[in-house]
Amino acid sequence: MALRTTAVGTGPVRDLARAERSATAEAVVTGDPQAKPGNGRPMIIIRARAEAVERSKVRVPVLLIAADPRWLRSIPSMRVRLRGRFVPPRGPDLLAAVVIVRGPPTFLGPPSKIQRAAEHVRAKLRAAVARLPPDKRAVLPGMVVGDTSRLDPELAEEFRTAGLTHLLVVSGANLAIVIGAVLGLCRLAGLGRRRAPPVAVLAVCAFVVVARPEPSVLRATVMGLIGLLALFTGRQRQGLPVLAAAVLLLVLIDPELARSYGFALSALATAGLLVLAPPWRERLARRMPGPLAAALAVAAAAQVAVAPVLVMLSGEVGVVSVFANLLAAPAVAPATILGALATVTAPLSLPLARVIVWPAGLAVGWIIWVARTAASLPYATIPWASGALGTTLLLGAGAAALALRSHRLRLLAAAAMIGVLVGVVALRVIAPSWPPPGWQMVACDVGQGDALALSAGPGQAVVVDAGPDATPVDRCLHRLGVTDVPLLVLTHPHADHINGISGVRHGRTVREVLITPRTSGREARHTSGLRIDPAATGQQWRVGDLTLSVLAPLTTAPALSPEDDGTTINNASVVLVARKPGFSALLSGDVELEAQRVLEGSVPRVQVLKVPHHGSRSQDPAFLAAAHASIALISVGAHNDYGHPSATTLALLHRLHIQTHRTDKEGDIAIARTPSGLTTIPRH
Repeated sequence: MALRTTAVGTGPVRDLARAERSATAEAVVTGDPQAKPGNGRPMIIIRARAEAVERSKVRVPVLLIAADPRWLRSIPSMRVRLRGRFVPPRGPDLLAAVVIVRGPPTFLGPPSKIQRAAEHVRAKLRAAVARLPPDKRAVLPGMVVGDTSRLDPELAEEFRTAGLTHLLVVSGANLAIVIGAVLGLCRLAGLGRRRAPPVAVLAVCAFVVVARPEPSVLRATVMGLIGLLALFTGRQRQGLPVLAAAVLLLVLIDPELARSYGFALSALATAGLLVLAPPWRERLARRMPGPLAAALAVAAAAQVAVAPVLVMLSGEVGVVSVFANLLAAPAVAPATILGALATVTAPLSLPLARVIVWPAGLAVGWIIWVARTAASLPYATIPWASGALGTTLLLGAGAAALALRSHRLRLLAAAAMIGVLVGVVALRVIAPSWPPPGWQMVACDVGQGDALALSAGPGQAVVVDAGPDATPVDRCLHRLGVTDVPLLVLTHPHADHINGISGVRHGRTVREVLITPRTSGREARHTSGLRIDPAATGQQWRVGDLTLSVLAPLTTAPALSPEDDGTTINNASVVLVARKPGFSALLSGDVELEAQRVLEGSVPRVQVLKVPHHGSRSQDPAFLAAAHASIALISVGAHNDYGHPSATTLALLHRLHIQTHRTDKEGDIAIARTPSGLTTIPRH
C-alpha cells in the first residue's frame, strides 16, 4: 500500500494535478465507461491507466471525466489519446489525478482480442434479452456478467433497500453456481476427479474475462481456483485458509483493494458463510426442515457479517433483508445457470439464446418482485448512527446477543425479531395508499436532480423541473395520477433539471412552459411544440386554488451563454413561492450564495423550503432563516459524486430547527394537509 501510495503521489501526473494544468496524455482504458447525469450535461466516467504525458512515460491510475458521447465506445484495454485538465483526486481511491477531458477520444488502436471477444459476448447477451420486459432485461445481464448498463436507478435503489444488491454484481455466489454446474456436466460426461477441475478452471477464466475483473469477481475467482486446486490434488479444503489466501494474494496484486468497501463486504460475506452459517444451520435443522434451515442460516450469516460495514457507510440497518434473501434464494440458481447458458449460446445461435432466457426471465421476475415488495415495506431500513460510532454500537449489540446464555432470553430475542418483521408487514397493510389524501406537494425521487409536483386539482399538477431522466419523473407523476400539467416550470437549463421533460410529457397534456428569462436555450430541444414563456420578477400564476409568485431571477441580468460556469447558471434559477389555503412553499431551484444574498430581503415566511442546489455547501444562513420554514426538502441522489447534501448544510438546518427530509433516504416525499397542520409522508 505504501509503495502504491508513493507511486500515485509523485511523478509528472501528480505534478500536473497539483498545478491544475492542461496537457495531452495517452492512456489505456481499464474499466467500462459509466454515463451519469452531470451538472448541465451528461457526464461519462472512465477508469484508465496513464501511459504517457508530456513526453514522459508513466504508469499510474487516473479517472477520466468526459462529456463527449464518443467516449462510451471505449472498451477496456483500448489505448486512447486525450487532452484535459488534471486536478487532484478527492476520496479514498488511489489515483494520481482526475482528468477533466475536453472533446472526443483519439483511439490509437483496437482493444485486445480477449476484450473484443468479451464485449462481443456481452453484446450478444444484451441482444438475447432484448425481448424481455425492461426490468428483466436490465437485471439478468447484471446477475450473469455484471452488466448493469441498462439498470434503472430506482430499481437499483429498491434492491439496495431490500438487501439484494449483491445479486446485481458478479460475486462468489455466481461463481460457485457456475463451477457447480460445470462440474456437474463433467460428471455426466464421465470425466473423473482429475479431469473435471481443469475444465472448470477454463470455464472460470472465461467467466471472469466476460464479467470484467471487478474486486468481488477477483476475490471469488482466486478462492474458486484455490479450491479447484485442492480438489485436483486431493487435499482437504479448509474454508478460512482459502479465504485468507485469496484476500492476501489479491491485496498483494492490487493494494487498492485494501481500501475498497466492496471488496471488504465480499470477503466478510464469505467469512460469515464459513464461520457462522454451519453452526446456525445445525441448530436450526433441529427445529425445521434441512433445506429451509440451510437457506435461513446462509442468508442470516451473510447479512450479520456485512452489517457493521453497511451501517458505517449508510447509517441504516436492514430489517427485512434476511427474509428478502430467503425468498429470493430459490430463483438465483436457475436465473444464473440459464443466463450463463444463454451467454454461451448467444454468439452461436441468437434465436436459441432468446428461448433460453425466457425461463430465466421468470426467475428474475420473482427476484424483482421480492426486491420491490421488501423495499416498499415501511421501515424496511431503520436509521442508525453512521461511521465508527454506528459500527461500534452494532458490534456491541451483537456481542450482547451472543452473550445470551439463557434459553428463555434467546427465545425472547427471537420473538422480538419476528415481532419487528410482523410489525413492518402490518404497517404496510394498514398504511394509506399512495398518494396520501390531501397531498399538496410531492418531491419526486429522481436521483441527483429536481422534480416537484404541486397539486392543482383532480388529475392536475404544476410540475417544477423534470429531473435528469425521463423514467423516474414519469413514474412519480403516474403514481400521483397526474394526467394534466397546466404549467411546467424549468428553473434553469441544467441536465439534472430538464433532461426528464419527455417523462413529464409522456401520456400527459403540458399546456405551458415557464423558463428563466436568462436561459441559454438548452431546454428547447425537449420542449418543441409547447408554448414557452419567460418568467418575470413579480409575476403571478394561478391554477385552481394554487398561486405561484416569481421572486427571481432579475430580468435585467444578462442572458446566459454556453461558456457560463455552473454557478452562473444556478444563480439564474427561477425562484417561486407557492401558496394554497393552509400551505406555502419556497421553491428555490439551485440558487447559490450570490443570488441568495440578493433575495434575502424579499423571502416571505413559508411552511416548506425546497433547499437550493440539493443541499450543497453553497448556502446563505440568512436566506434559509428568512423563510422561517418548519419543513425542508432536499432532492438528492443516493451516493452521488458531489457530496450532497453537505454536512454543513444539514447542521445549519438543524440549528434553524427545520425538520429535514431527503429523497435519497425516503424516496418520493409528500407534503399533506391535515387538521393539525402539514405533515410529511415518504413513499418508502
